[in-house]
Amino acid sequence: MIKVLIVEDDPMVSELNKRYVKQMSGFAAVGAVQNYKDALEFIQQNEVDLLLLDVYMKGKNGIELLKETRKRDFQVDAIIISAASEKPMIREALQYGAVDYLIKPFEFDRFQHALSGYRKRQLIFSNKEEMTQQELDNQLLLLPEQEQMMQLPKGLTRSTLKVVWNSILTFRYNFFTTEDIANETEMSQVSVRKYLKFLEDVQLLEVEMHYGSIGRPVFKYRVNANTSHHISQYI
Repeated sequence: MIKVLIVEDDPMVSELNKRYVKQMSGFAAVGAVQNYKDALEFIQQNEVDLLLLDVYMKGKNGIELLKETRKRDFQVDAIIISAASEKPMIREALQYGAVDYLIKPFEFDRFQHALSGYRKRQLIFSNKEEMTQQELDNQLLLLPEQEQMMQLPKGLTRSTLKVVWNSILTFRYNFFTTEDIANETEMSQVSVRKYLKFLEDVQLLEVEMHYGSIGRPVFKYRVNANTSHHISQYI
């Protein structure tokens, strides 16, 4: 059983994360604390495998806690769950060993993917004395020639995503709207919007808000040229 400590200063978010953990087989929430000091004391006095760690807290922040666990050589891993989306913050968290980084708000599917991936790695490392290069690559890298298929949010299918993506490609790197894709694919705008939101969340699309002379603003999308090749992970 993987023992999880939730480090989160918002009681509602902490309770939500606790409920999420309860839905995951092989995990147990062994505690919940709200700050650096209490988290450090809990880790010293209890067995903890994984921190679900917020960044912004009163006093010292989550990154400082992560640094301190490394300094003291505590055998504990961390998944960052935070509203902090600044690139320097994310880079620093990863440099100090965070195994994943979830930006609030997020869907349960993304949470499930993070913990399932962690559990899979733990099983591999605990059951083997040595690893092959391919096994190691599967855990640490996402090589172009052997990209792993990523899980889609509930309600989305790979076949429909492929139809939507092929329609998107007809616009090359020009802006398009939900209505444009709905007309191209003969899907409802509600359905199209779900797929575009997913593609935006995984940074395959860029989005801008455009204001017309009347009416509500229109969201316009275009392909993110820097990440578009990652679509193969999903279709």
